Amino acid sequence: MAGRKVKQAATRLLVVLGLLLGGSHAAWALKPDRVYRYTPDSLGLAYTARLLKTPDGASLNTWTYVPDAQANKHVTIVLAYQDAGNMSNFLYHAKALSAAGYQVVTFDYRGFGHSSDFALNPSQLYYAEFAEDLRTVLKAARQQFPTHRLGVLSLSMGTIIASMVATDQKLDFLIGEGFVTSPAQFVARVKQAKGKDIVLPAQAGQYPALLPKVKCPLLVLVGSQDAFTTLADSRQLVQQGRHRELVEFAGSHLGGFPTLTSKPEDFTTFGDLYVARISAFLTKEGVLKS
Repeated sequence: MAGRKVKQAATRLLVVLGLLLGGSHAAWALKPDRVYRYTPDSLGLAYTARLLKTPDGASLNTWTYVPDAQANKHVTIVLAYQDAGNMSNFLYHAKALSAAGYQVVTFDYRGFGHSSDFALNPSQLYYAEFAEDLRTVLKAARQQFPTHRLGVLSLSMGTIIASMVATDQKLDFLIGEGFVTSPAQFVARVKQAKGKDIVLPAQAGQYPALLPKVKCPLLVLVGSQDAFTTLADSRQLVQQGRHRELVEFAGSHLGGFPTLTSKPEDFTTFGDLYVARISAFLTKEGVLKS
C-alpha cells in the first residue's frame, strides 16, 4: 500500500513537471500546442467546457472550474496565458485558485489548443486578435455570472493582451506576472539573450501609453532574476497609478507559482503562497470581503 502511494505521488509529480515545462515558460514568440496533454477531469477537477464565438467569427474553447460551494468567493478569474502551449498546461494553476474559492475560466487564443485555426507567424510576439478573444471570454463570464467580481490573471505575453483589454473594459482587478511594459524593449532583450528576432504588430508602439490608463486595482508579480520583464520595469509600472502593488519573488521569468509554494516537494501545495498574495491584495482593495 505504501509503495502504491509513493508511486502515485511520483506520477502526479511528473504530471506537474510536464505541465509546467509545457506551458509555464515563455517561448520567446508564438509556439501554440494543439494537443491537450491532460484535461481537468484527469485531476478530478469539476469543470464545464464551452465554445464561444468572437464578433469576427472565431471559435474559442473554454474550461470553467467551479469551486466548492462552501468556499466560493463569488470572484471569477480569467487566465490569459503567455505565448506557448495551451490551457491544459495550467491545470494546477486553476486547481490552486479553485481550491481557494475562486471560479476560474481558462481559454485558448485562436490558433491555440482546440480554438479556431488562425494563421500565426511563429516569430511574432502577439496578435491584436488575442485581445478580442479575451474580451469575448470576459463578456461571456459577466453574462453567466453577473453577481461575481471579475478580473484577469495574465502571464508574460498575456499581460499585453490583458492591459489592452483593461483600458476599454470594466475589470474589478488585473493580476500580471512577467509584466511586459514595452514590447520593443522585451524584443531587444530576447535578441540579446537568445539571439532570436521577434516581430511585433504595427500597433505595438502605442502599447506603453496604455499602461497608465489601467484604472482597476493592479497586482504585479516579478522574479528578482527576471532578465526579460525586469524588477525595475515592474516597479516603474506600479508607480504609474494608484491601487497598484508589487510582489517580488526569488526567481526568473514566470517562476512565480512554483516559487511561491509553501512545500515545493509537495505538489498539493503548488502555488498556495501565490494564491494567498492574490487574496490579500483583493481583500485590501475591497474585491474580497475581509
